[in-house]
Amino acid sequence: MHNIEAIERRLWNAADQLRGNSEFASNEYFLPIMGLIFLRHAYSRYLNVKGEIEKTLPTRGGKIRPLTKEDFGQKTAIYLRPEAQFDYLVGLSDDKDRAQAIIDAMDAIEEDYETLKGVLPKQEYQVLDNVLLGRILRVFDDTSLKSASGDVFGRIYEYFLTQFADQGAHDNGEFFTPVSLVQMIVNVIEPDHGKVIDPACGSGGMFVQSAHFIENQHGNPTEAVTFYGQEKNPTTIRLAKMNLAVHGLEGDVQKGITYYDDNHEMLGKADFVMANPPFNVDEVDADKVKGDPRLPFGLPGVNQKGAVSNGNYLWISYFYSYLNDTGRAGFVMSSQASSAGRDEQKVRQKLIETGHVDAMIAIRPNFFYTRTVPCELWFFDKQKETPSPPAGEMAGVRGRDKVLMIDARSIYRKVTRKVYDFSSEQLKNLTSIVWLYRGEKERFLELQRSYIQECLQEAGDLNLYLSEFNSKAILTEIVKLYLKKEAIDSSPLEVLKELGTAFDAVSWVGRGIVQQAELLSNDYLDKLPLENGALHAAAAAIAPWADQCRDLIKEIDLVYKLSIRLTDHCEKELNARESEHYNVRDINRMKKALDEARKDAVERLRQVRYFYKQAHWLQEHFPDAILRDVPGLVKLVDREEIEKNDWSLTPGRYVGVAPEEVDEDFDFEEALREIHVELSDLNTEAVELAATIARNFEELGA
Repeated sequence: MHNIEAIERRLWNAADQLRGNSEFASNEYFLPIMGLIFLRHAYSRYLNVKGEIEKTLPTRGGKIRPLTKEDFGQKTAIYLRPEAQFDYLVGLSDDKDRAQAIIDAMDAIEEDYETLKGVLPKQEYQVLDNVLLGRILRVFDDTSLKSASGDVFGRIYEYFLTQFADQGAHDNGEFFTPVSLVQMIVNVIEPDHGKVIDPACGSGGMFVQSAHFIENQHGNPTEAVTFYGQEKNPTTIRLAKMNLAVHGLEGDVQKGITYYDDNHEMLGKADFVMANPPFNVDEVDADKVKGDPRLPFGLPGVNQKGAVSNGNYLWISYFYSYLNDTGRAGFVMSSQASSAGRDEQKVRQKLIETGHVDAMIAIRPNFFYTRTVPCELWFFDKQKETPSPPAGEMAGVRGRDKVLMIDARSIYRKVTRKVYDFSSEQLKNLTSIVWLYRGEKERFLELQRSYIQECLQEAGDLNLYLSEFNSKAILTEIVKLYLKKEAIDSSPLEVLKELGTAFDAVSWVGRGIVQQAELLSNDYLDKLPLENGALHAAAAAIAPWADQCRDLIKEIDLVYKLSIRLTDHCEKELNARESEHYNVRDINRMKKALDEARKDAVERLRQVRYFYKQAHWLQEHFPDAILRDVPGLVKLVDREEIEKNDWSLTPGRYVGVAPEEVDEDFDFEEALREIHVELSDLNTEAVELAATIARNFEELGA
C-alpha cells in the first residue's frame, strides 16, 4: 500500500487526541486505543475471508448455511456478530451511546471466544466523550484503508504498539519486540510444528510472526502449532491475547514471574522456544531458584544481598531446559551476556560444551524503541548434527563443536533518527547465510534467482514510466514558446542548451535500457536454471545494464533540475510572471507533473538496480554458494577457538573487520531524506520539550 507510513502517522496523531481530551494519563490511554485497533483489525480480517468462506458454504432447501466461528477459525480470522462489526459502530449517530455500543461489541466477542473472557477493554470507554469517540472511530475507518490489500491493519496494530513503546507508556515499552528481530528469530528456527513457548511473551509478537511463517509455507498455524506464553503483567497479558485473537490464533498465556514460576511445566517438552526477556535483572532471589530443575548448568553469581547478580543466564538456562531432544530456541539477549565473566562464564562454558549452541547474530544499537543498546540473537539446536554435503563440498560445516558467528551490526535500514531495522531483503540475505551453514544450498540459489527475476520484472514497464516522464518534459517547449512570443533571444540561455543535451541523453539511454531489458528478460526471466554458474552468468549479463539504470537516474534528475532552473530564470531574470504569454498556473501544474513522473521513473529504475545488488551481494560474499568466512560478516568458529577466547560468544570477537568499501551507488537523495527525517524528529522533540517546560513553569506558578 502506498503512503502507509503517512497514514500510520495520521491515525496516530488523531488517536493521540485521547491523551489531551480525556481523563487518561499517558500510561493509561493505550489500552482503549488498542481495543479500537483490535476491533478494526478484526473487522478487516473478517471481511478479507468472508467472501471466500461464503463461496464454500453448503446449501439445504435453497438456503445457505449461516456463517460460524469455526469457518473463520480455519482462515485465521475471528467471527464477528453484526453488533461487533466496525462499520456498525462507525455508523452510530451522536445521540447513540457509543461507549455502551463498544462494550456490547466486546461482550459479543468474549461470548464467542472463551479465551478472551475478561480480556478486552470495556469500562475504559465509559469516561470518554461521546463525540470524541465518534471522531476516533471515523479515524480508524479511513477510506484509504478500505481498499488496502494484505495485512495492512496488522502493520498498523504493530505500529501503535511501537508508538506506545516509544512513549514508555507501559513498562518502558518492554511489551513490544521490534518486528525485524522477531522475524530474524523466526527465519532461523523455523517454528512450523509442535509446542512453541515464549516465557516472556509481552504482546505476543513471537507467536504472530510464527503464524505468518507457517502461512507463508502454505500451512495452517492453528493446526500446526500450539502457543504457550507466560507474562508477569496482567495488562500485557490482555494485549497478548488480543493480538493472538485478532489474527485468529489461540494460545495459553498465563500470568507468572518466570524466575519463580513454570506454569506450563514445559521442562524438556518444547519444540521451539522464542523470547525477548528483560536484560540484566539483578533482583532475583537466589534461594528461591537455586534448586530449580530448569538450571541444568547451575546458578550464576550471587551477590551479597542473596540475589542473583545478573538474571541473563537464568533466562538462557530456562530456554535451553525447555527444549525437547529435537528442539530449537532463538532469543534476544543483552550483548553483555555473550562475554560475561566469572560464574556466568562457567555456565556459558557448560552450555557450549553441550554442542547445542547453534548460531550467534550481533545486532547494532537502536533496534529497540526505548533503548539504544546493542543486543545479540542466540540460537540453540538440540538436533544439530554434521550434515553429509555433496562430494567435493566443504565437510563438517555444522558440527556440534562449531558455532556460526554473524556480525550484522553493519547491516540495517534507518527508519527514524532513533530507530533502525532490517529491510525484507536484508532479513533474507542474513537468513541465507544460515541456509548455507545447514547445507541448504538450493534455498540459497533460489533466493539469488528470485532477485534476478524481480530485477527483470521491475523493468517490465520501464518504457511506460520513461515515456510518461518524457511527455511531461513538454514544460520546456512551453517556455520556448513564451520566449518566442516575447521575442526574447533564447540562444544565450545556457540552461536551455544544457537541458536539450540532458533530455536527448535521457531519450537515447532510456531507449537502449528498454531494449536491453527485453533481451535480458527473454534470456533469463523464465529460463534461469537453479544452478550457480548459470546464476552468475545471468548476473554478469545484467550488471552493465543495471549500471546504465543507475546512470539514467542521474540524467533524469538533471533534466528535472534544469527544467526548474529554466523556469526560475524566466520568472526572476526575465519577469515572465508579468507576461500574458506565461501562464504561472499552467507552469506550476506542469512542474508538479514533471516531478511526479520523475519520482515514478527514478523509483522504478532504483528497484531494478536494488534487486540486482541483492543478487550481487550474495554472489560476492559466497561465490561458490558454499559457506565461507567473510571478514566483518561471518565466521564458522570451532570450540577450540572459543575456549581460547574465554568461551566468548561475541561474534565481533571472531569475524574481524571488513575492508572499507567505496559505495558507487551512494544515494544523495536518500541521504537528504535521512537528514530530513532526523530534522523532523528533532523538531518534534523540541516542541514536546518546550511544552513540558511550559507546563513545569505553570506548576511552579512562574
